[in-house]
Amino acid sequence: MTAARPDGTGDERYTVISADCHAGADLLDYKPYLEKKHHDDFDAWAATYVNPYEDLLADTADRNWNSDRRLAELEADGIVAEVVFPNTIPPFFPNASLMAQPPTRAEYEQRWAGLQAHNRWLADFCAQAPGRRAGVVQILLNDVDAAVAEIRRTREAGLTGGILLPGVPPGSAVPELYSEVYDPIWAVCAELDVPVNHHGGSASPPLGPEPAARAVFMVETTWFSHRALWHLVFGGAFRRHPELRLVLTEQGSGWIPGVLDMLDYYHGRLVSAATRAATAESKFGAGLADAMGKGPSEVWRDNCFVGASFMRPHEVPLRERIGLDKIMWGSDYPHDEGTTPYSREGLRIAYAGLPREEVAAMAGGNAARVYGFDLTLLDALAAEHGPTVAEIAEPLTRTPPEATSPAFAVGGSVRVW
Repeated sequence: MTAARPDGTGDERYTVISADCHAGADLLDYKPYLEKKHHDDFDAWAATYVNPYEDLLADTADRNWNSDRRLAELEADGIVAEVVFPNTIPPFFPNASLMAQPPTRAEYEQRWAGLQAHNRWLADFCAQAPGRRAGVVQILLNDVDAAVAEIRRTREAGLTGGILLPGVPPGSAVPELYSEVYDPIWAVCAELDVPVNHHGGSASPPLGPEPAARAVFMVETTWFSHRALWHLVFGGAFRRHPELRLVLTEQGSGWIPGVLDMLDYYHGRLVSAATRAATAESKFGAGLADAMGKGPSEVWRDNCFVGASFMRPHEVPLRERIGLDKIMWGSDYPHDEGTTPYSREGLRIAYAGLPREEVAAMAGGNAARVYGFDLTLLDALAAEHGPTVAEIAEPLTRTPPEATSPAFAVGGSVRVW
């Protein structure tokens, strides 16, 4: 959406909603949000815990929980609302929950208590900026009934960002995402109109500490995150729950057309083979058509969206194939790879020269629809803080020298994942 300035100058500004931001409490500040029965164990855990992330030890770490600072920095960056994914370390976790492996049976109780503490903290944090933060709820897949109860509780508590679907790396102790055991989660999300978010970085298997492992992680991590799409598609989750919505965030967007072509190919090939008895492939397609319903591209059209964080120029020409109503730009605040404080430049390098209606949709309108933001409220804020239409229309000719986001990287090209 666009809004006119309140000073009457008539300069129109985009209403920018970041569909990918991160926040969390400082480690010790989670304690009041834990059930009291966990307090002694929390004190013992926290006393020896060493935070593995330098950015959570720096003087800028409070951007994760300092509401006033956060609002000021986002407004200065042209952003008036945000979808809030987790970032800091919740109680009893060895590292950020987004990257953590599914807990063992012995770990589950405390890890689940830690995530519930984060969800309670997040509800309070979002309440400090009414209508401007859509908090994403964390769940675990070990206990489906507990997850369903938490989804209901947090929706009633005012968290509107949907759920963060945990990754299920190969060999996990929990079933793969295509399993019908998760149907109660899909059902409650469809019932309550709760988006299911799957964020990049999750679902990768442990690779070890070697230098090569870090490089392999960078190459493979988005592919492992993409797996949620074809697991839910081929598993029939969208046939059984046609109102279910899936959002794939911070995994790029240029891969989507090629992967949908690939999935359509396999779907057609396997369904066709299943009708021909005694063929080598018939067993692979048996029951597939009835189980999954619509083909992959149709599911994408009707049920899926992409949190296209710091969208890159080479992805933009694919926007119609991805779906102009699917793309939601994100700044990834406060991460180093995010566009802050150069989000205006990040929007320019991606969207300069595009029709204003398209920019308005990708920069905020689509996210408002998916996450239920009130554009009447946000348009008024954007009239003061948003980037102007004329500004974003101007091609970026010089990259800010201090910028660290991949949005400004030279030589990007389309890839299949």
